[in-house]
Amino acid sequence: MAICFLSPLKPITPTVSLTPNLNPKKTNILRCNFSQPIITTTEPEPVFTSVRSFAPATVANLGPGFDFLGCAVDGLGDFVSLRVDPSVHPGELSISDISGTKNLSKNPLKNCAGIAAIATMKMLSIRSVGLSLSLEKGLPLGSGLGSSAASAAAAAVAVNELFGRKLEVKDLVLAGLESEAKVSGYHADNIAPAIMGGFVLIRSYDPLELMSLQFPVEKDLIFVLVSPDFEAPTKKMRAALPAEIGMSHHVWNCSQAGALVASVLQGDLVGLGKALSSDKIVEPKRAPLIPGMEAVKKAALEAGAFGCTISGAGPTAVAVVDSEDRGVEVGERMVEAFWKEGNLKAVAMVRRLDRVGARLVGSVPR
Repeated sequence: MAICFLSPLKPITPTVSLTPNLNPKKTNILRCNFSQPIITTTEPEPVFTSVRSFAPATVANLGPGFDFLGCAVDGLGDFVSLRVDPSVHPGELSISDISGTKNLSKNPLKNCAGIAAIATMKMLSIRSVGLSLSLEKGLPLGSGLGSSAASAAAAAVAVNELFGRKLEVKDLVLAGLESEAKVSGYHADNIAPAIMGGFVLIRSYDPLELMSLQFPVEKDLIFVLVSPDFEAPTKKMRAALPAEIGMSHHVWNCSQAGALVASVLQGDLVGLGKALSSDKIVEPKRAPLIPGMEAVKKAALEAGAFGCTISGAGPTAVAVVDSEDRGVEVGERMVEAFWKEGNLKAVAMVRRLDRVGARLVGSVPR
């Protein structure tokens, strides 16, 4: 599946022509004829008094896919509760509570969930009711697991569900991307899989075009996520990247990214892991900034992981295996390596691919 937008700020309605997909392992071909920008002229009525949504953690980059590949991980994420609040001025949003962290602002214009919620309200032309939002952080800040994207995705979905699910997935991605652009930079490799689930390829940023990559449902894919007690600010980790790269590294990373996409579609864990571990541009610059990371990767591979790399900007390390038992063993070796080589305490989690993305998990009808 692919989704097209004319610009980061103005979503468009594409005229879509899909060729029959005779091979379920391949993505559909999408041709977009751009038309008028989407404008919601009729304000919808709320269909619920309150809703509760969830958005999963995400692993961005996946090695050679810097800023254009990401996937969602189950069992970890953020919750947003949203309700119609008569005490809030019509057309406005208030953040009433934030739990799970003490480091986030309740100013909706400075909070990733607030920014995404307001962007979604604008798309729906909400003017007659005020909303109150509560954010439950299940993801630590600066973990490399898409913390800001999870909050933004959950908020966008909550607003959309409260008003009867009028917007499409592409609109929600745009709302979340507006939040990401203000909080952590204009990149969709976290927010897109957080909303869409599964693996997502950002084919283009201008215009924004997203492709959902279907990992075969009959295949097991297990992620080992090991998070050390260490802060790796995204801005600092981006500043470490080279402004220019050599042609040989460009060719190498392109080939590895292509191999990674092919392996996802084929359900080839060996190929996926090999490509995941083969980045020659970003990981070599970031790994030395995370104490013990190089030893952690070596320990994961020696313990039987198919591949290992840095999740997003770090400091979390992600490895790929084919069973939960193997995942537990690999996680233990990675935690040991963080302690022995980096003098860092770490926590290991074994999780599966989240194929659903952000969703409604509770509601109270009017």
